[in-house]
Amino acid sequence: MNRTLTCAALVGMLLLVAVPCAYAQQNAPPAVGDQDLQLLRKDLRSMKKQIVAANMQLTEAESTKFWPVYDQYTAETTKLYDTRYGVIKDYAANFGSLTDAQAQSLAKRSNEVDAAVVQLRNKYLPLFDNVIGGKKTALFFQIDRRLALMIDLQLASEIPLVQP
Repeated sequence: MNRTLTCAALVGMLLLVAVPCAYAQQNAPPAVGDQDLQLLRKDLRSMKKQIVAANMQLTEAESTKFWPVYDQYTAETTKLYDTRYGVIKDYAANFGSLTDAQAQSLAKRSNEVDAAVVQLRNKYLPLFDNVIGGKKTALFFQIDRRLALMIDLQLASEIPLVQP
């Protein structure tokens, strides 16, 4: 994988999750507004697309078919990550006074987002397979999953654990 793009993506992803995480840890308003965060997330999606493009080695014919499916997938993924961000914001807003019911609701909502991401990947597996074949589809989902894991790892390390 192109190390420059990977490093740029990692730095950007770290910034993406740092805002809500810092808010949760300090129980203070985030330094970056929602509009700024939306612009950052748009930039991250662009970086992700660059990483995918640099690593997929698609033919011109494959590219013509792949990118529209990718854009649909990204649009649906964005909606799921909007939901995930909402869960994080709710946790941050209630961190200092979290009740058992709120904690249970947040955990359930988080698990639902995780399940929806898996369902989305399963939905798009045959769609990508139809346009680029099995091996390149597997490669795409490896890249997609690795980028998602980087975000998840950063989230897990930054968001404080619920205090019993």
